[in-house]
Amino acid sequence: MDMVKRPRRLRGGETLRRMVRETRMDKASLVYPMFVVEGKGIRHEIPSMPGQYHYSLDMLPAALEEAADAGVSSIMLFGIPDKKDELGSGAYDRDGIIQRALRTGKDTVPELYYITDVCMCEYTSHGHCGALCGHDVDNDATLPLLAKTALSHVQAGADMVAPSDMMDGRVGAIRETLDKNGYVNTPIMSYAVKYASAFYGPFREAADSAPSFGDRKTYQMDFHNVKEGIKEALLDVEEGADLVMVKPALSYMDVIRRVSETVHVPVAAYSVSGEYAMIKAAALKGWIKEEAIVCESAASIYRAGADILITYYAKELARYMDEGRIG
Repeated sequence: MDMVKRPRRLRGGETLRRMVRETRMDKASLVYPMFVVEGKGIRHEIPSMPGQYHYSLDMLPAALEEAADAGVSSIMLFGIPDKKDELGSGAYDRDGIIQRALRTGKDTVPELYYITDVCMCEYTSHGHCGALCGHDVDNDATLPLLAKTALSHVQAGADMVAPSDMMDGRVGAIRETLDKNGYVNTPIMSYAVKYASAFYGPFREAADSAPSFGDRKTYQMDFHNVKEGIKEALLDVEEGADLVMVKPALSYMDVIRRVSETVHVPVAAYSVSGEYAMIKAAALKGWIKEEAIVCESAASIYRAGADILITYYAKELARYMDEGRIG
């Protein structure tokens, strides 16, 4: 055969394949979510998320050190309080679970970068992401509560805040509050394109945040829509978001691509609890090779356009990158 162009020439060996690789990954782009609870001596595995745990504050430093030792440099903290109320006051309490977790983390493992989820659902007695007006979330009444929460996180040591509530205008409200209080250099990573997804099921068990009535479809996005997500991302950037997020990841890679081509800020993708649970469950059954699936799915998310990957497999991926199995 007389062929000048032979694509297989560039697949002939591992060194060559890595040299011409189009998608590059770095463990510095990984973010590891962690769940913090009240109490002492708690390191309880989450039933629907094998390998992930609830940590009490006294057990948190060892878990943070384990993540750092694995090569993870950024942590996203979620708090589960003992007490909840209608307005989610534990979210912005100076001595709330996240605020104390931040102080603990900064005191014991200061080299990590601490990102906090800013939302009300873990803290409200009704499980919705803001103040209620009847059976609906009151968007504008929720904004000052979110801004107060973000400020309390930064005052406690958060390096970045990540509002996940999907209220209109919340990025602007948070940016204004942080700036007025002297935190002009604290970045905001907005959950800009967050869909009302069935993939969140295990997280709602982990965070004890399922709504007590109704659903979140009046504020989280319809999964049929893409242009709406681009609109949300552009609005959040206009309001002051320094990074935007698409959530979930694996079923929304077309959205990741469209957003990454539209905005001029870094794009994060959150590989959510349901994605993790499906891979873990199939692996535990012996139906798939866990490492291979984890590496392939992560690469596909980066390939779609993500700059940052928030994943419960962050520790494993950091090790795989060090060992040259992916990256």
